[in-house]
Amino acid sequence: MKRVLSSLMAACFLAASMGAATVPNHPTPQARSKSQVKQAQIAPKAYQVGVASWYGKAFHGRTTASGEDYDMFEMTAAHRKLPLGTYVKVTNLRNGKWIVVRVNDRGPYVGDRILDLSYAAARMLEINRGLAKVRLDIVQTETLASNQGLIGGE
Repeated sequence: MKRVLSSLMAACFLAASMGAATVPNHPTPQARSKSQVKQAQIAPKAYQVGVASWYGKAFHGRTTASGEDYDMFEMTAAHRKLPLGTYVKVTNLRNGKWIVVRVNDRGPYVGDRILDLSYAAARMLEINRGLAKVRLDIVQTETLASNQGLIGGE
C-alpha cells in the first residue's frame, strides 16, 4: 500500500511541476518606461485648429477648383492650401462630433477661417449658427480604405 501511495504522490508531483514549466515560444512582455506610456496615450498633433464655416444653396451646382460641380449634399470642403482630393477628419470642438470630408475646392476667403464645409458636412457636425471651432487631421487614404473594408480582398 505504501508503494502505491508513494508512486501516486510522485506522479502528482511530476504532473504539477510539468504544468508550471515556462513555454519557450511565448514572448515575454517587456516593461515600458513612463515616457513610452505617455507617448502612446497622447493623440497625434492636429494639422490645423481654427474656425470653419459652411456654404450651401448659393453655390450649389457651380464648378469647384477641382473641376467638379459643387453638391451641397456631398461630404466635401474647401481649404486654401491642402491638395485637392485630400481627405480630412474634421472635429467640432464644441460637441466632439467628427466626420471625414474630401477637399475639392479652394477657400474660405473670409477672415481667419480655415475651412468651408458643404451644407451636409456642417449638418453632420451640428454647426447650426454658421461658424464653429474645429480641428483638422489629415486622413491617409490607406487608413480610410481599410476602415471601410476595401483592402484585403473584401
